[in-house]
Amino acid sequence: MALSRRLLPLFLRRGAGARAHLSTAAAAAPAASASEEEDEQSVTVKGVRISGRPLYMDMQATTPVDPRVLDAMLPFYLSRYGNPHSRTHLYGWESDAAVEAARARVAALVGADPREIFFTSGATECNNIAVKGVMRFYRDRRRHVVTTQTEHKCVLDSCRYLQQEGFEVTYLPVRGDGLVDLGQLEDAIRPDTGLVSVMAVNNEIGVVQPLEEIGRICKEKGVPFHTDAAQALGKIPIDVNRMGIGLMSLSGHKIYGPKGVGALYLRRRPRIRVEPQMSGGGQERGIRSGTVPTPLVVGFGAACEIAAQEMDYDHRRVSALQQRLLDGIRAQVDEVVINGSMEHRYPGNLNLSFAYVEGESLLMGLKEVAVSSGSACTSASLEPSYVLRALGVEEDMAHTSIRFGIGRFTTEEEVDRAIELTVHQVKKLRDMSPLYEMAKAGIDLKSIEWSQH
Repeated sequence: MALSRRLLPLFLRRGAGARAHLSTAAAAAPAASASEEEDEQSVTVKGVRISGRPLYMDMQATTPVDPRVLDAMLPFYLSRYGNPHSRTHLYGWESDAAVEAARARVAALVGADPREIFFTSGATECNNIAVKGVMRFYRDRRRHVVTTQTEHKCVLDSCRYLQQEGFEVTYLPVRGDGLVDLGQLEDAIRPDTGLVSVMAVNNEIGVVQPLEEIGRICKEKGVPFHTDAAQALGKIPIDVNRMGIGLMSLSGHKIYGPKGVGALYLRRRPRIRVEPQMSGGGQERGIRSGTVPTPLVVGFGAACEIAAQEMDYDHRRVSALQQRLLDGIRAQVDEVVINGSMEHRYPGNLNLSFAYVEGESLLMGLKEVAVSSGSACTSASLEPSYVLRALGVEEDMAHTSIRFGIGRFTTEEEVDRAIELTVHQVKKLRDMSPLYEMAKAGIDLKSIEWSQH
């Protein structure tokens, strides 16, 4: 694990700490002026200049690779580089053995049989195989899908694609806390329903759906239950048998593993069949053709093994950091709203709306913190987040949301710095907001009739 000890500081080093690594010649040189030193350490990307690399709090987008995962992967890039499907020599045999060991590690984390795990390029591909593959295989008898309005876009787009092929889809609303209404879900299932797809942990608001209850309903109705668990794997306990899950989509880079690899869980008993979405050499027992990328799969397996060992510790630590962040912001800023349930929530995802603040302006002001907005204000669309709108969040508040992502390598110092910068920027923007001034004066903004010019 020598490599791990060398790489770990790279995850923890921030800003001024990098100055400790200056060369002897640089240390002996005359001290530069403050402005010159700042210029040397500044970073300019896409026209935005910041004093250094921002602290990272966007763990729902991706996570850093754990150094222990990289240790496991490197031999399969440098010396054990055989194709796992080569059956005639040592290179292929050892790669194949490594792939099967990784498959067992992924299966162990979710209580599955290794034969039920199929490697893919990521959760998006898994969702496409699950949603389209099941419905196309059973197209003669099953013509209806049930899902929710807050699913990941790849699930919603797959459902819309099926609608173009003549299938029917029911998009269930969610309650104000982001949870699906189990009564509505049960009522929506029809005799010709072929699939129920509900995300385990929402990527925008972190809400954890009642998987076991949904699985029980689907089992009673005789309908396969699919869940997108990309944001849940390694963060909350998952048992596919206890939860009645028939298909599940998993991702490597959400649990400190490499990008470009995922896995589909596909139940064997009772057997669920899918129509493959890719033609080729028949790898992964015909479900997903294409050469299995051994280093990525090994890294995914290592990440799952580490998650199984450290999930409880990570959960306690992340919960404490989330509370520290929330308390720190609320102690200095009013009119802060938490989006989604706090009781049924993964603590590493904290989605907050700041009243009387425009989300894009807040994001631009937080250049030293890498966070995301719950709204689409940074994309080509000016529409607010469809997830927040499904919760019933008003459009102006949906536009002000910021998602803070906390993870395994997040430090207390980073949380405190994020609090400081967020509070400063919110207060600065509110000082410029006539709406905030009017609200503080007791004026009901909803009662005002705004004239249009």
